[in-house]
Amino acid sequence: MTENSQDNEKKLSFKEQILKEFANSQKNEVSSQEEGPSLSEQVDKALEKERTKEDPSLSELLQKGDASLAEVLGKDSLSADSASESQAETTASQNSESFLDEPESVKVPVKVSYKNQSKEPNVSKEEPLAKTATYRRDDLTSKETLSRSAKERQANKKKRQNNVAKKIVWTIIALLLVTLAVTGAFVYSYIDSALKPVNANDTEYVTLEIPAGSSAKEIGSILEKKGLIKSGQVFNYYSKFKSYANFQSGYYNLQKSMDLDTIAKALQKGGTDTPQPPTLGKLVVPEGYTLNQIAEAVEKSGNKKVSISAKDFLSKVQDESFISKMVAKYPKLLSGLPAKDSGVKYRLEGYLFPATYNYTSDTTAETLIDQMLATMDSKLSTYYEVLESKNLTVNDVLTLASLVEKEGSTDEDRKNIASVFYNRLNQGMPLQSNIAILYAEGKLGKKTTLAEDAAIDTNIDSAFNVYKNPGLMPGPVDSPSLSAIEATVNPNKTDYLYFVANTETGTVYFATTYEEHAKNVEEHVNSKLTQSSSSN
Repeated sequence: MTENSQDNEKKLSFKEQILKEFANSQKNEVSSQEEGPSLSEQVDKALEKERTKEDPSLSELLQKGDASLAEVLGKDSLSADSASESQAETTASQNSESFLDEPESVKVPVKVSYKNQSKEPNVSKEEPLAKTATYRRDDLTSKETLSRSAKERQANKKKRQNNVAKKIVWTIIALLLVTLAVTGAFVYSYIDSALKPVNANDTEYVTLEIPAGSSAKEIGSILEKKGLIKSGQVFNYYSKFKSYANFQSGYYNLQKSMDLDTIAKALQKGGTDTPQPPTLGKLVVPEGYTLNQIAEAVEKSGNKKVSISAKDFLSKVQDESFISKMVAKYPKLLSGLPAKDSGVKYRLEGYLFPATYNYTSDTTAETLIDQMLATMDSKLSTYYEVLESKNLTVNDVLTLASLVEKEGSTDEDRKNIASVFYNRLNQGMPLQSNIAILYAEGKLGKKTTLAEDAAIDTNIDSAFNVYKNPGLMPGPVDSPSLSAIEATVNPNKTDYLYFVANTETGTVYFATTYEEHAKNVEEHVNSKLTQSSSSN
């Protein structure tokens, strides 16, 4: 090379020298290459590619999430990265201007052949400082992003833990509420069941004794052991809740078909001093019933365990041997009993006290009649001395009381009616009671209208015809109540000799003279009969 050429070469840039050398070396190979682009074409393509190629920005790299970014990040500060990036951009600008007036430098690896060297060094393009700075900035941003992600993961983990804790707490609360609900339902069902009968269909009686001074708790224990209640503890609490404190000692006959409240009330009535047969049924004898009516009631009140027919009952009532035994047993009551040939239908008519009686496994017609006589004897026991002082017999009182029972409905009316009967007897006047005639006709105890009462046969041939026969009938016509007996023993003191009763309303009208009495009959009986006939 000449001196001028050397100077020119010095003036060339390093890249231009390399390209020139590379071009000269390629000229020798053109002849051997039949196909492929020339060196100038390759250079042009490389430059064109370099022009169109742009480095991605920082935001684009972050958005793409370049996987290789983490491997090339450095630890330099953000300010140093910015400075290096600025210097790299300045250098790249100067180099691109010095080479073929191109705006950007060519950053491709080029193989350069040197004459004095056997090997061709591989010259690689330089990494721009701007790209290194970008990687370092991205490294810092990635660390911050990772730090935020870690915090978010930790926060999410804590949130999940809190949610799990809340779920556990709510689950426990729900379980407690369910447990309380189930327990409450069980307790309610248990108490409700304990208040009900042990066996509603079991009518058998259980005999038990309640010792004196027993507490509600002790009584509950006794009842539970006897199988009469389901829980003695519930009985104790129930007694306190109801304020049942006056339980009586003694023997009781109770049933498993009784509920707890019924048992508690029964224990407050008082038991017997000795064990008694359990009650299997009840007989109710209303006041004023005749013996025929009582016999019918006995038959109707029977059950599978105890059954007494009306026929058997009436047969025993007329059994003379039985009557004799009863007279011996209750002398004060039956000493004045009417004779068989006195004209009475039944000698014991009117002597069976109207009340409620219990059937037991030992009940028979005989024991039942005995029980009724015993009750009458007990009720009259307070009157025996009074009757003796007044020169009255039990039969006299019961006979008159049987009329008073049917003629009047109130205590006051009955005392006035008894006064009328005594006044008439004292003056030798017949009693003239329609009740006695109805009994003689077999109609007593049946519903009677005013017309039927007015149409009685006052001429009937009977010992009970008190229209014709003076004095009392031979015996009672029904079983009088204690009220009627009391009115007969202690009547009002009046001058009444007459009375008429409206059988439909029960009102009684009294008079001292026959004229007054006739007026009452016309106004309160006959006028009603006329109205009844016209209405029919």
